[in-house]
Amino acid sequence: MATLNIPDTLSKHPRMWDLYTLKHEYVPPREDVCRSIYVPKDRKQILRPVASSYLAHSGLKAEYPDGKKFAVMLSHDIDDVYPPLSHTLLSSVYHAKNLRLGKLRRELLWKVSGRHTSPYRNFKEIMEIERQYDAKSSFYFMTADRDIKRHRYDIEELESDLGYISDSGWEVGLHGGFYTCADLGEMKKEKARLEKVLGKQVVGYRNHYLRFRVPVTWELLAEAGFKYDTTLGYNDVLGCRNGMCHPFKPFSLKTGKEIDLVEIPLIIMDGTLFGASESFSEAWELAKRIIDDVERYNGVVTVLWHNNVFSSAFRETWKKIYINILKYSSGKNAWITSGEEIWKWSCRNDHCTDRQ
Repeated sequence: MATLNIPDTLSKHPRMWDLYTLKHEYVPPREDVCRSIYVPKDRKQILRPVASSYLAHSGLKAEYPDGKKFAVMLSHDIDDVYPPLSHTLLSSVYHAKNLRLGKLRRELLWKVSGRHTSPYRNFKEIMEIERQYDAKSSFYFMTADRDIKRHRYDIEELESDLGYISDSGWEVGLHGGFYTCADLGEMKKEKARLEKVLGKQVVGYRNHYLRFRVPVTWELLAEAGFKYDTTLGYNDVLGCRNGMCHPFKPFSLKTGKEIDLVEIPLIIMDGTLFGASESFSEAWELAKRIIDDVERYNGVVTVLWHNNVFSSAFRETWKKIYINILKYSSGKNAWITSGEEIWKWSCRNDHCTDRQ
């Protein structure tokens, strides 16, 4: 994917090297901390992919299928499959005020009709939206027994959904539990449970709430058998956590070696985008700015839109932004695809193990 050695190039620039390796995160406030929020004061400094910009000016040339200039990785964290009471109340009020009686009936009666009719089991709807733009995405499902808020769902209930997603050419990955970011045993357990239901190997991972510990989570993911991770982002800030908008193999400052795992950094998340904006137009302009920046450096824009957004009447503008991202990126002739496909492509001229 690249025409130069990323670690060798960045190590010549001390400030860039420290950012790329996330040196400041090697000393957490407590040994058990998995970071998910931005610590430095200047929140604007990570909005631009400064490490990728440096690499591009140093000769990095990323290539994509069919000569496309950049890529967009679409992803969905499946935090919930059955709506909590707060969703039902808010959506019901919205539908009632707008006289959407059919949708109101579905919100109130899906439990009577059967759990398979839950508004959040909307995977086919999401896939159909993406299919219109010749796009595919990754769906990250949870299998953890424990959660900080409530029991989410049992993955065994979704076997037919997972089969449809995978058989259609989209990806099913693991959304690691809240407590999983530094627990090898739990990673392996959750991975095995998902693979048993899916009937095939799971290669992709993103941790719940974007909890991550550098470099521990990377090392454990590689040991657990994952091929790529896409957790590296923040809950409260858009942009590039380590200045990168390109897939890369993480470098451990503890061992002085690269870790046998590909990281595809997370750049735009739905809630974070709207938290940083005061209006639909401001959110859209910010998303476009990020896409344009990543295109400039031939990178990958990783987008996270939760499945509940597509069925939340009170968040219709969030769904519209997602469609705008697809339309805008398609108009720029981007490669719009899943994390698994990005991983396979990034390994094309590299030495990734067990590439399928």
